Amino acid sequence: MTLTDDAIMAALARVRDPELGRDLVALNMVRGIDIAGSAVTVTVELTTPACPLKATIESDIERELVGLGAGSVRIEWAANVKRSFGGPMADLIPGVRNTIAVASGKGGVGKTTVAVNLAVSLARDGARVGLLDADITGPNVPLMMGTQDGHVTGKEGRVNPVVSHGVKMMSIQYFLTGDAPVIWRGPLIHSAIQQFLRDVEWGELDYLVVDLPPGTGDAALSLAQLIPLSGAVVVTTPQEVSLLDARKAIGMFTKVNVRTLGVIENMSGFVCPDCGREHDLFGSGGGDRIARELGLEVLGRIPLEPAVRVGGDAGVPITSAQHPDADTSAAAAALRGAARVVAGKISVLAAPLAAAS
Repeated sequence: MTLTDDAIMAALARVRDPELGRDLVALNMVRGIDIAGSAVTVTVELTTPACPLKATIESDIERELVGLGAGSVRIEWAANVKRSFGGPMADLIPGVRNTIAVASGKGGVGKTTVAVNLAVSLARDGARVGLLDADITGPNVPLMMGTQDGHVTGKEGRVNPVVSHGVKMMSIQYFLTGDAPVIWRGPLIHSAIQQFLRDVEWGELDYLVVDLPPGTGDAALSLAQLIPLSGAVVVTTPQEVSLLDARKAIGMFTKVNVRTLGVIENMSGFVCPDCGREHDLFGSGGGDRIARELGLEVLGRIPLEPAVRVGGDAGVPITSAQHPDADTSAAAAALRGAARVVAGKISVLAAPLAAAS
């Protein structure tokens, strides 16, 4: 069969985006075709650079075009992240396309570790990412991102974010001296979060990840009132006491009309480096139980690895390209996979708005 633009487009119309459930042509994802003899190059525009099913789309394209007679197939990837919310509140953060709240019902489950690594993973995949440390009284993001001594700059009431590992960040820590505590009541916390959202030069962001403090207090309520949220990710460990509080966090988001994207089970198992056996130090199956109970999805299961803690203390997240174990660690792979699943779910939420625009 002769390779022509029309024949190739017809073949690509048989390739569906697995998450959006429509074909690439109908979704206007085919942005270019180049034919050189039997060699075909196709440019495909994804809805996120962190597409979790990119390999599936690639193999489906290759199958269709080789069946058409192509001797070789090369795919050039592009991405255009769509907004998952609209309405008047969207104007409050005009350059931000999607917002992700990372929460937990209790402290000590690794919520900030997950938030930091989600942000770094999305940035490493090519997205424009911001990370807001909304834990005003316990800001740990600067330490985990290696910017503990960072200072903000700006003029005329506008503040520039601090940048590390490809992520734009803001935290109350950048305004403090040393270990000075923040002893504030709710109204001041609300005001600080509002200023971080409105007065920071975030620029154009595909995703703004917000690390909330543990529990169901002022910061989470303020965030839900101040900006539209694409959804929330709730972090838990497998143990029952953590699940009890995770249910409360999910219930809180339901009451303030924020969608829970799913659950990330942290510390889900420890593989002994000597014997190779996996040990369930914090129990097992907790994430699955709460997901089934509440009709949610387990977005990822993160194994317990010392390198994750070491990287966080050193300011080099396990998913960062600068971490020596980034490409070999099971925890890093799980965190990067979870970030892609989150990005995929947000793309599905954004698809109806994109089609209507």
